[in-house]
Amino acid sequence: MKHVPSIPGLAKPPSPFSHVVEANGFLFLSSQLSVDLHTHTLFPGSMAEQTKQSLENIKFLLESCGSSMEAIVDVAIYMRDVSQFDEMNAVYREYFKEGQEPARVTVQSPSPLPGIDIEIKVVAIAT
Repeated sequence: MKHVPSIPGLAKPPSPFSHVVEANGFLFLSSQLSVDLHTHTLFPGSMAEQTKQSLENIKFLLESCGSSMEAIVDVAIYMRDVSQFDEMNAVYREYFKEGQEPARVTVQSPSPLPGIDIEIKVVAIAT
């Protein structure tokens, strides 16, 4: 059964999607990018800054649903320019315990939003 959690203070997305959908014991997050989830203000910046903001959004959404970063089982990373992989990876590494990292794929893909260079999509266990 599908459930869309209500997260207090979260701005309604400008496009037709839910930030989080819960189904069959899992949380499916829409791709997160460098944006303030409360105002939908975009934060262009370095790859490191955008990666950090995307992961902080993911952390916030998961914790708002009673889950955590440790519960992430699958990650898809979409980067405008994979030549910045090392910069992204250095920040990403800080969010996961070594040896317990989730499965992951990273692909090069253009963003429809100017100044946004990364989007991160995750699936986590609803704990």
